Amino acid sequence: MAGLLANKTCVVTGGSRGIGRAVVELFAREGGYVYYLSRSPAEDAEAMIAAAAQAGGAIEHKVCDVGEEAEVDAAIEHIIKARGGIDVLVNNAGITRDGLVFRMSLEDWEAVMKTNLTSAFLVSRATARNMIKRRSGSIINVSSVVGIMGNGGQTNYSASKAGLIGFTKSLAREVASRGVRVNALAPGFIDTSMTEKISDEMKEKLKVGIPLGRTGGPEDVASAALFLASDMAAYITGEVLKIDGGMGM
Repeated sequence: MAGLLANKTCVVTGGSRGIGRAVVELFAREGGYVYYLSRSPAEDAEAMIAAAAQAGGAIEHKVCDVGEEAEVDAAIEHIIKARGGIDVLVNNAGITRDGLVFRMSLEDWEAVMKTNLTSAFLVSRATARNMIKRRSGSIINVSSVVGIMGNGGQTNYSASKAGLIGFTKSLAREVASRGVRVNALAPGFIDTSMTEKISDEMKEKLKVGIPLGRTGGPEDVASAALFLASDMAAYITGEVLKIDGGMGM
């Protein structure tokens, strides 16, 4: 049986680990030909590729620093030439450089903005041109509940994720008439390498504020991304879907 993304060409930034990797693997299982952009390949990359092929999809790594304009333009041009176009883009690349604002360096502020927000602009700009020409496409930006609620010690991260929401809504208005949809995901507390540094005690305290009583997994976010990428969401654009167990209610 054909998957939800059969014959679709998908691009995922930051796809070598965590949420991005889960998205890459799920999209491939659903029949997509998935390129993931990152500076280095995923661990067990060959195993990922083999599993994707067995499921009827494909995975290919493209070396790219998504914060650098020339590298982004070259990577997207290569993919379009190789595949004829891009159907789905997931802007997932993200980093943290946490700290109280009066102790935060300009370097840490700018690093987070470049990776989390500027990269989405660069990759979306390069990709949207092709989608507009083909009058079809889905762009999904991975924001965060902290972009909605805020979080002490994360002014740079929260600002970048809030910026992604504004970017999503504005871009959705720009491209809707050409059949291109743009939506955002706002994950809550998701168990990834980014959250491993948080102590077990703090994790238990955080769970108290989650109505479902548990933290999420990368697969929870990947499933939401699949829905927005697929034709099931053909009449949805400019939305922000929270995947947070109710934390942001």
